[in-house]
Formats: sequence, structure tokens, C-alpha cells
Amino acid sequence: MARYDVVTFLTDYGLADVFVGLCHAALVTGAPHARVVDLTHAIARQDVCHGAGVLADCMPFLPPAVHLAVVDPGVGTVRRPVVVAAGDALLVGPDNGLLWPAAERLGGAAAAWGIAVAQARPAVTFDGRDVFAPAAARLAAGADPDAVGPRLGVEALHRLTLPEATVAAGVLQAEVVHADAFGNVQLSARAADLEAAGLPPGAGLIVAGRPATRCKTFADVAGGDLAVLPDAFGRVQVAVNRGSAAVALGLSPGDVVVVALAHRPRGPG
Repeated sequence: MARYDVVTFLTDYGLADVFVGLCHAALVTGAPHARVVDLTHAIARQDVCHGAGVLADCMPFLPPAVHLAVVDPGVGTVRRPVVVAAGDALLVGPDNGLLWPAAERLGGAAAAWGIAVAQARPAVTFDGRDVFAPAAARLAAGADPDAVGPRLGVEALHRLTLPEATVAAGVLQAEVVHADAFGNVQLSARAADLEAAGLPPGAGLIVAGRPATRCKTFADVAGGDLAVLPDAFGRVQVAVNRGSAAVALGLSPGDVVVVALAHRPRGPG
């Protein structure tokens, strides 16, 4: 197997503790040549769906790599640690659905392996350091996945379906997926859904009962006004120019948001 020069790393660990640093140490020990790219360690705690969505959204922008992802509320249980081959990448993490959307974004899972876990590992609550990072390092250094653990059938992998939007004439209904540090609210809808719903650029909209405008960029509306526009990953976001849509609308992940034309034509009768 050819070695990988890049390992990407995504977790819900945060940066207040030593967890990320110790995983980096395991990666450097096993693959000192590889550059580690930290995608984020601010995934909502134990939110597998959030982590899966972020990881999948990043895939089109990443080089061939080993992608290490750990959002693992089932750590220490019978859930499997796995390696998944997809496209020009290897995905390493828990088999809880976290890796599935990313594999799909890369063209689909082509092969999978379990990761052999030593019974005498230092702890059963920190597989990021003791299981996943060492496996990712070995793979980045050129080890064949067969040397990491037994081959699995792709059909046995845990699959996760991300939320999608509901589209009708003049109306888009979607779920809040995430609010970023700027307060921009990402929805479970794609830019194409705006077009399918008949919500073109410049259209006046109502979002969660508030007036908004379909825009191309934040500055298309005045400061403090609501905008609806595609984000950097092609998802639909609700934003406030120079403000926080999450605060203005009181939205949190899981909330359902309706985006509608401000003046929809009435039907017959």
C-alpha cells in the first residue's frame, strides 16, 4: 500500500483537555512524515449526526488522506472500530454511522475492515488515543488495511442518513443542523432546493415568521437584516448581516425552519 502524506482529524473533544494532543502524539509516533490537518474538534458533544455531516461536507475539499474521525458516545462498548476505503481515502473511526456519509460523498464504501483491539490497552474510554489514532498512523505509513484487522462486508457497516429538506412550490422546510461561531444557521437543505422551491435570488422571504431576502452574499442586505443564501459547502444557511441569526431567531440544532416566499400566489378559489 502507498503511504498517505495527510491525516485529517475531526472530533467532539474540544481543546480544553489533553485528548487532541495525545492523539496527535500517537499519530506523530506512528507516521512522523504525515501532516495532520485538524478539521475541527468542536463537533457538538456526542452528536454523531453533526460530526457525520461536517465530515461529509469537507470531503470535496481534501486531498487523498487518512481521515480520522472520533465522535463516539459508545466508546468501550461492543460497537466496532473500523477502517473504510472510499475513493482515494481511508476513513478511520467508530462504526456508529459517523463515517458513512463521508464514504458516500467519496463515491461509496468500497471495502471495510475491523480494527483489532488489544485487550490490554491502557483504557477502554479513550479509543481515540489507544485504537483509532494508532491505526490511522499505521495506514498513513503504508500498512495494508488487512494488517490492521479483519475484512468486513461493506453491507455490515452502520449507515446514517442525514436530515433532508421538504420542498414545495414557494416553500422550503428544513431542520437546523448547526449554528457556527458567527451565528449563521445551517439547514438540512442544499442550494438546489432553493431553486426547486422557486425561491430565486432577490426574492422576499419569510423565515420563522421574520422577513428575509434570498441573497448571494451577506452584504446584499442591510446590517441587522436576515439573509438566506448558500454557505461554503453548498448548504442553505440563514444569516444576519453583522449579527447572529441563531440569536435573532432563537434557533438550535433540530429545530424545524420554514422558508417561504413573502407573497405566494393564491390557488384557485
